[in-house]
Amino acid sequence: MKRLAVSGALVLAALAAGCGYHVGGHANLLPKTIKIIAIPAFGSAGTHPKLPVLLTAEVKREFISRTRYNIVSDAGQADAVLSGAVINVVTYPNVLDPVTNRATGVQVLVILQITLTDRHTGAVLFTRPAAEFRERYEIATDPQAYFDENDTAMVRLSRDVARSVVTAILEKF
Repeated sequence: MKRLAVSGALVLAALAAGCGYHVGGHANLLPKTIKIIAIPAFGSAGTHPKLPVLLTAEVKREFISRTRYNIVSDAGQADAVLSGAVINVVTYPNVLDPVTNRATGVQVLVILQITLTDRHTGAVLFTRPAAEFRERYEIATDPQAYFDENDTAMVRLSRDVARSVVTAILEKF
């Protein structure tokens, strides 16, 4: 009876191993022909000139740290090209001080267009025409203690975007 239970458990384990499930963040569903990915500078239609620079750098850093792909800027040297553009950046207050009626919290909404294309075949491997990302930060109400949190919020946002984009590309979400 014990032997039957062990045999049954082994059969179930073998079936489960081939079912397609995997631990998140460890898959790579891109074609095996892709070895070099070009990530040219992201474009921008927004009013935040630093944001496309930050996004490009963070996406490159995330690919380098998580994958074995060679990352270049020149599309002519690559098997695939990841193009990105900041479509819109919206900033609005989301927390108000009840005494002064001034904003103490701000929400940033960034809309990106992202496409990964196989350079040799022209096939679109991944696309998000309007990916939304959000970041919240606080504003000091005391003018003496004021520190502009906008730049650090954009850095945090860029890192979060890079993690999300690379994961989505690798796992085709």
